[in-house]
Amino acid sequence: MIVRGGYNMQLQGIYAPIPTPFDAGGQVDLPALLGNLAFWNESPLQGLVVGGSNGEFALLSEAERLETLRLVRENLAEDKHLIAGTGCEATAATIRLSKAAAGEGAESVLVVNPYYYKGSYSEDALEEYFLQVADNCPVPVILYNMPRNTGLNLSVSLVSRLSRHANIAGIKDSGGNIVQIAEIIAASDPGFAVFAGSASFLLPTLLLGGRGGTMALANVLPEQCCRVMDLASNNEWQAAATLQLGLLDINAAVTRRWGVAGLKAAMDMMGLRGGKPRSPIRPLSRDCRNELKQLLEAARVL
Repeated sequence: MIVRGGYNMQLQGIYAPIPTPFDAGGQVDLPALLGNLAFWNESPLQGLVVGGSNGEFALLSEAERLETLRLVRENLAEDKHLIAGTGCEATAATIRLSKAAAGEGAESVLVVNPYYYKGSYSEDALEEYFLQVADNCPVPVILYNMPRNTGLNLSVSLVSRLSRHANIAGIKDSGGNIVQIAEIIAASDPGFAVFAGSASFLLPTLLLGGRGGTMALANVLPEQCCRVMDLASNNEWQAAATLQLGLLDINAAVTRRWGVAGLKAAMDMMGLRGGKPRSPIRPLSRDCRNELKQLLEAARVL
């Protein structure tokens, strides 16, 4: 249990950043989302992230982001923690959405840095952005470092300074630089929770002192992702390493190779409701779907 800024919250374990399903007309498919929630509720996941990168937040309106959050809050198991992605380009918009998300029941918010005017976003500018959001957000803030999508990397020095803020509880680091993750853990406030942003480097992050992971693969293989953490928690490192290595190919398929389209296709193959990504993201080609199916069959998850 972490106590920061007067909040009591559990910020550890494995979280699934859930996709947003769309119907044939391209609108948010709430019944499909409700069906997926039944699966995640029965899993050992610590909680869910709504409105993250896998949720295609950049392609959703603010109303859609809040609508999906509301449905999840109303139907999420009581023992699971709800995190809302609320990052926007403007500081004021991020604060407004963060407050609205808290009003809908989000227990913390995941905030990606602005990136469109990246040439103007110095480290000082990013620090001011996160501090203003944290000062005005009614629930704890989790930083989100996603350099592949934003083109900007949150440096160790920036994260370590932000970790001292009473309302900044942790970071999801999706950069994949395990040296940087180690340095963040070493330099940050002891109560600051560092999460692996991908299943590909979950075990190394845990070994260095990370608190868990927020990863695409947890949507389709929650048991296996949670098992890596359980084994690590019990110092069963060899078994954890064997499982970690066995997840690499599938994880790559639903992240850097095929992204959201791959994750949604994998969900469809496993009996969940993935559906098509929202335009302009294209669904997987037939050849890629066949290759993905072979990967899932080889891992004995179909």
